[in-house]
Amino acid sequence: MADSHSLRATHPNRKGVASATAIVGLWAGSLIALLSVDATTLAWWVFGPAVVWQTFLYTGLFITAHDAMHRTITPDYPRINDAIGQIAVGLYALFSYRRVRQAHWRHHDHPVSNEDPDFHGEEHAGFGRWYLRFMITYLSVPQLVGMAAVFTLLQHLVGVAVINLVVFWVVPALASTVQLFYFGTYLPHRKPPQGHEEPHRATSNDFAPWLSFLTCYHFGYHREHHERPDLPWWRLPELRKRSSQ
Repeated sequence: MADSHSLRATHPNRKGVASATAIVGLWAGSLIALLSVDATTLAWWVFGPAVVWQTFLYTGLFITAHDAMHRTITPDYPRINDAIGQIAVGLYALFSYRRVRQAHWRHHDHPVSNEDPDFHGEEHAGFGRWYLRFMITYLSVPQLVGMAAVFTLLQHLVGVAVINLVVFWVVPALASTVQLFYFGTYLPHRKPPQGHEEPHRATSNDFAPWLSFLTCYHFGYHREHHERPDLPWWRLPELRKRSSQ
């Protein structure tokens, strides 16, 4: 097995910013377009893929914020890096970037332990109970009130139809939380039959890079991410390939 640390941590700031800008831009442009159409006239073969597409972009928003938490978007310019992270996580669901970043680093420092905010505990080991606990941990009442206020403003002041808001904004946002949780927390950190491997207590899927990207922007290569959190999501396939040699 190749040494994962032989992969240099340095990477172009421009590529990280370009990736983040592309995801945020695609998400915003797609959402504006979908909120503007008459959803009742859309054929099913347009309707369904549009929801899946927007869900994928919502997941990308959080992955962008996640990379910002690790200072991998533009490491040479930390203020720009953190600004991008705050924008991404704010657009995602009005999260506090600082609060989520602190919790995420506790997860990295104490994976699968009582000090890990993402830890399920033995009583929450099943997917449903673990997911519910996960959502309760990260959602807050002010955040939910803020999202409800945005929904109301878009409906009554901007004139967006309720069906558009529910189908193209609410549903993709919620679906992306399931996608992120399933591929980025549940599968990598559930207890394997042989027990967890130290020190990261994380496993990776065996998906091909194209499928890994489609499922969760390579977040399923989770052991590699814990080994090298200084690498952005788009470099994890390279690390996985080197680690398997």
